Amino acid sequence: MRLAFTLNGATAALEAPEGMTLLQALRGPLGLSGPRFGCGAEACGACYVTLDGQPQPSCALPAEAAQGRQVGTVEGLGTPAGPHPLQAAFLMEQAGQCGWCLSGILVSAAALLRRNPAPDEAAVRAALEPHLCRCGAQNRMIRAVLCAAKEMRA
Repeated sequence: MRLAFTLNGATAALEAPEGMTLLQALRGPLGLSGPRFGCGAEACGACYVTLDGQPQPSCALPAEAAQGRQVGTVEGLGTPAGPHPLQAAFLMEQAGQCGWCLSGILVSAAALLRRNPAPDEAAVRAALEPHLCRCGAQNRMIRAVLCAAKEMRA
């Protein structure tokens, strides 16, 4: 099946065989390494992308679900001029350890800040709840999201 959609603001097209997931399409023919395979059961958050602005797991989502839609990955957050405020805050707060979960968390956090530019801690915790971080860095991640929100409002 021939698919065409917008990926991180640019047109993307590929031939996707039946049964290919969006994650497989992103990591395979489209060459992105941000979304990660974690569990394959939509339970860990490593594969999260945005689909029309909404965070969603991509590991079990058929690739054809992207047809004609907007797909966003962590690769679309920063610019050549510099990192997204979330990326900068995560670095400042040393919010990542192994990094396996970070791309999904950053995508979900960016979607939260688009919806709610001034979230409280409870809203950040709720937005990041679907994401599993085995390193125990969740509190630093929450601080980083709150810091980025404050920076983006300044």
